[in-house]
Amino acid sequence: MKIKFSILLSIFSFFYLSGTAQIPAGYYDNAVGKQHRELKESLYEIIKNNSLLEYTNLWNYFAITDLKDNGKVWDMYSDLPDTIPPYEFTFNTDRCGSEGYTQEGDCYNREHSVPNSWFGEKQYPMYSDLFHIYPVDGWVNNKRNNYPYGNVSNPTWTSKNGSKLGTSASEGYDGIVFEPIDAYKGDLARSYFYMCVRYKDTNFSQNEFSQFNGAELAPWALNQLVEWHLNDPVSQKEIDRNNNVYSIQNNRNPFIDYPELVGYLWGDDTTQVFAPYVVSTIKQLTERTVTIYPNPAHNQVTISTTTPKNSVEIQILDMVGKVVLNYYQEKIDETLLLNIETLPPGIYALSIAEKEKREIHKLIVW
Repeated sequence: MKIKFSILLSIFSFFYLSGTAQIPAGYYDNAVGKQHRELKESLYEIIKNNSLLEYTNLWNYFAITDLKDNGKVWDMYSDLPDTIPPYEFTFNTDRCGSEGYTQEGDCYNREHSVPNSWFGEKQYPMYSDLFHIYPVDGWVNNKRNNYPYGNVSNPTWTSKNGSKLGTSASEGYDGIVFEPIDAYKGDLARSYFYMCVRYKDTNFSQNEFSQFNGAELAPWALNQLVEWHLNDPVSQKEIDRNNNVYSIQNNRNPFIDYPELVGYLWGDDTTQVFAPYVVSTIKQLTERTVTIYPNPAHNQVTISTTTPKNSVEIQILDMVGKVVLNYYQEKIDETLLLNIETLPPGIYALSIAEKEKREIHKLIVW
């Protein structure tokens, strides 16, 4: 199954290419104008020369790459973004190896999101590549073991933050999988996409639980991870981590800098050339003639314009690119009230098009 990405391109651009990523000037120049396999090869050439890190030094690097605002360890297997987590770890003081824990909350260790048993144990540089290694609860890491990531149908075990282990609900795979919470599914998916490019000639299927066929993701895994990628967009946490890892090992994760690359490599945009620096003739990034309020909104949202608009098409799209609400308005003089009571809570793109002009706004519904 291929995912339709073209409708998402302008949405991704609006949400992420706003100068927050701190991409070094010219970093991706050699990928511009390329498509599909040639694009993948160009990205590989750009990111392949990362510095080789000593595995023992990851403890110190975590204090740079995975630091929460309160100074604690940012552990995706225990964190709860919208509330107080059940426990938190202190850097170095609470660290442990493959032993030293008897329950959740005892200590944290180093999690290879792509298990090292899948690629032959201590194979460098992937064994110490920070883009797929995270500090996580040791007990939960042990529960995850070497199982693949996926959606769980019948949990046999659930962590305190809601991560699950159990039978797969991911189409095409019926084994045991580990499911992180929704807030971090996209983070892990983009780690996997990075590994597919950076280590494109590596055999990642050296274990029965691997999500790979050789160097490529198995079809079921690709579909599942693409879904996670779309449903959990790049966060500020990922942007900051990308910049910090770059400062340490001198390469970047392209799928954090340009999330739409997933479509260029594995979706319906494989025939399109990568042109990240081109601003569309659709004036969605430069001219802001519309405001929307309240935002976050519930049941209703108001569109206010500084200039009268005629023959306006208004669409609300979810983060999979599906149009969930569609309106046509002959004229907007000053304000227009939209009924959004059918929308479930979440993040949406609100598109307002008049002739060749379009504005895209981020809309949060609660």
